Amino acid sequence: MNDYAGPLDEFALVVPVPTVLEKGQVHVGDRALFSKLDAYSSPRLVEYHDSDPCELIEPRSMIQSMAGLGAEAPAAASRERAKALGVTIESEYTVGEYDIVILSAMQSDGLETWLVEQGYKIPAGASRALEPYIRQDMKFFVAKVNLKEQKRTGLSYLRPLQFAFESPKFMLPIRLGMINAQGPQDLIIYMLTEQGRVETTNYRTVKLPTAIDIPDHVRDNFGDFYKAMFNHQVALNDNRSVFTEYVWNMSWCDPCAGPPLSPEDLRALGVFWLGDGAGVSNGPSPRRGPYVPMYQRFTPGAVILTRLHVRYSADTFPEDLMFQETQDQESYQARYVIRDRWTGSPDACPRAREYFERVRAEQSQEAQNLAELTGWDMNAIVKQMGYSEPPASPPWWQYLWR
Repeated sequence: MNDYAGPLDEFALVVPVPTVLEKGQVHVGDRALFSKLDAYSSPRLVEYHDSDPCELIEPRSMIQSMAGLGAEAPAAASRERAKALGVTIESEYTVGEYDIVILSAMQSDGLETWLVEQGYKIPAGASRALEPYIRQDMKFFVAKVNLKEQKRTGLSYLRPLQFAFESPKFMLPIRLGMINAQGPQDLIIYMLTEQGRVETTNYRTVKLPTAIDIPDHVRDNFGDFYKAMFNHQVALNDNRSVFTEYVWNMSWCDPCAGPPLSPEDLRALGVFWLGDGAGVSNGPSPRRGPYVPMYQRFTPGAVILTRLHVRYSADTFPEDLMFQETQDQESYQARYVIRDRWTGSPDACPRAREYFERVRAEQSQEAQNLAELTGWDMNAIVKQMGYSEPPASPPWWQYLWR
């Protein structure tokens, strides 16, 4: 799903694919499914409410929760001209509001020439980015907006495109999206797998810092905090890492920041191994053959969601993203904790005085955590917390065995 802004007649998507895609392999998806995935897996702010220390009540908790290539609308190119340039138009069709062309090419400069002649706004020298895919005998999935069909949808945005194919390579091509990119791009990847967590094999995969206490004032600016934290972590990893934001078995969540996806939602997203609820599969399985009984190959929750976040540019990510599915099913989420303090009197009971001593130490640590996560100035953080200087920390051993 592209975050595209601009005239619709200047949008096109060019994606290398391993085979010629038939019309039935291409589908216009539902943006609402992306919203559900995002709500279910987004980084979270968790709030813990301190109990009255004089009553010794356990705390309770609550939860708050590809870049495309621009193109002018071209007239259909003649197959003869394409052939002269070593470009073959393998297939053409319209799906929803998109006109689709599947191309193959013998040489990258011929494909670059054809794209330019058809009005695609790609910079000179784009053949360097196209050449590796041509050497691998990959095809090119090209989609542009059919303005007449798009108008019929009544929508002000472009719906996501889905295409299904089989390939021994578990990869995501990102290099073409850098050709006319203005600076680094952010990409969020939702991987739905059966066995376990997904990680990159040609770049470092890093889990973001999680389950860390931060000051209470971040509550009203969690979005700004998370952006600053992510920017800082990207810089600390030399702009060359892929970050894990979420891993979870989708049969449950603890707690759910958003509603879990239904079996119908998951099938619409491409989970081909998920049964239809009637004891049989939806259809042939690319990995297991046709119509295997559901109870033999699927148990509820056999869908692992991995959410990856990468910021990339041509300098920092010179290769396409290569992945592998692991056997790791350990749950993980990027979550950050604020504590709603008890507001009673320090003289209410002996334990109340100990409580406020502990709070001062915790607030000092929270300020330090926030500075380390984001790179923000410590003095500014302390000021926002309402202190003229960081709260004093008691000796480290004072609470060691409590």
